[in-house]
Amino acid sequence: MRVYLDHAATTPMVESAITALNNQLLKLGNPSSLHTAGRSARKDLEEARESIAKIADCAPSEIIFTGSGTEANNSAIKGLYWTRLAADSRRKVIVISAFEHHAVLDPVEWLAEHEDTEIIQIPILNSGVIDLEYFKKVISERAGDIALVSVMHSNNEVGSLQPISEIVKIANEFKIPVHSDAVQSFGKVPFSFAKLGLTAATLSGHKIGGPLGIGILILKRGLEITPILHGGGQERDIRSGTLNAPAIVSFAAAAKTAAETLETRIDYVSKLRIKLISEIGKVIPDITVNGATENSSLPGIANITFPGTESDALLLLLDAQGIASSTGSACSAGVPQPSHVLMSMGLSAKEAKSSLRFSISATNNDSDIEYLVSVISEVVTRARAAQVKK
Repeated sequence: MRVYLDHAATTPMVESAITALNNQLLKLGNPSSLHTAGRSARKDLEEARESIAKIADCAPSEIIFTGSGTEANNSAIKGLYWTRLAADSRRKVIVISAFEHHAVLDPVEWLAEHEDTEIIQIPILNSGVIDLEYFKKVISERAGDIALVSVMHSNNEVGSLQPISEIVKIANEFKIPVHSDAVQSFGKVPFSFAKLGLTAATLSGHKIGGPLGIGILILKRGLEITPILHGGGQERDIRSGTLNAPAIVSFAAAAKTAAETLETRIDYVSKLRIKLISEIGKVIPDITVNGATENSSLPGIANITFPGTESDALLLLLDAQGIASSTGSACSAGVPQPSHVLMSMGLSAKEAKSSLRFSISATNNDSDIEYLVSVISEVVTRARAAQVKK
């Protein structure tokens, strides 16, 4: 039996997205060309843009298509930073949460290394939520030095939703732009770019049943930022390059399906998550669930610490049983590292390296959870035995 519980990494394409992709692949035409074929491709692309904009609650002109969520994060962070710095040389500080995805951490660290940027990381509470009081203090004390703030909408490892509206409200008092990596949230929980008041946000197609290789930077209309790509001037001159019409149209189809089924999926997936945590707890009573409570978390992510084990061993033992999960940890030069997310929440390195992330989608069912529960006790026993032998 094969059970896939790593949907936060990537998830299967939905039928509507597959159909849209296949149909668009058969159409010839560069969306930037002026002839009939080009105009036809552009029409499909712009209809997709309008469809996604309606779902994300932003203006169509605020959507900039990119090659991935990572590219969108890089464009937002570097572009906003360079633009703000050019206007005011004091603004060399970027404020982020301590448990951002590496698609945000790494470009910020690159700026620190190459351009002497100062990084301020806001601590994370044990619940997996940013420390707002600390954030307020930083903003009030360093407002004149800050170029931008970037805080993810929800954490990819523990699922905790962040108080983005409050963050934006605090930053707005000092006219500081706020970017949010919403890759894990869009299509899984309600998301409104307009209501949140963000300056920029990042989305990704393959997290919601769309294709790989397509991302979106939502950027407030009228705002010009320094591009990281130069060429044909597509997408407000912020993301040059031939537009990937098949992936864009497919992304829009996936987003439409996600929006239409959002409430039923939240209810369904949340119940599976509760069952997973409850049933594993019955057979392994000493587990710890990391992150926020049910009402302040993504419906499908369960991050669990299994004391006395190593997560890499757990992952491989589960994989041998046909179950795909994730350690949630980063690897540097092939050396496993404890999750910076879990350590930012107060876990020790040992605890962080004993944790697994299970991420569920609507393609899972009760039998998937039951199969996981049926093998988890033996897997944990074997992982603990391996630790004893070391």
